[in-house]
Amino acid sequence: MNTIPGNTAKEKSFSLTKKERLSSKKIIDKLFAEGDSILQYPIKMVFLKTDLTAGVKSQAGFTASKRNFKRAIARNRIKRLLRESYRLNKHMVYSELNDEQLALFFIFIGKELPKYEAIELAMKKGLSRIIQKLNEN
Repeated sequence: MNTIPGNTAKEKSFSLTKKERLSSKKIIDKLFAEGDSILQYPIKMVFLKTDLTAGVKSQAGFTASKRNFKRAIARNRIKRLLRESYRLNKHMVYSELNDEQLALFFIFIGKELPKYEAIELAMKKGLSRIIQKLNEN
């Protein structure tokens, strides 16, 4: 039995473990150099099918610009909202990835602190667009 979380469509893992966080500088550089991007305001999503070393289906990174949000409190809140929204909706992507692995990066490009509902809506729409793009290729 494969131990990758979310391996089947029926199994939904609502956790976001440390292994599922994107931290490899090599993979991040490759992601921004070769990856596709989708803009679903207020989130820009960069993604790339690649081999991940952690043995999970996908790894994700999250960021908010210091230029737009000077205070770390605001940046941390935005990243927390992005992580929570991805954690609850990652099963959409996991169900479409068979034996493939995906690197994702979520960049908040809005100018104001968002409501969770706006992030959730953008995340759902963006992940469904990513699935469409992955199925096209």
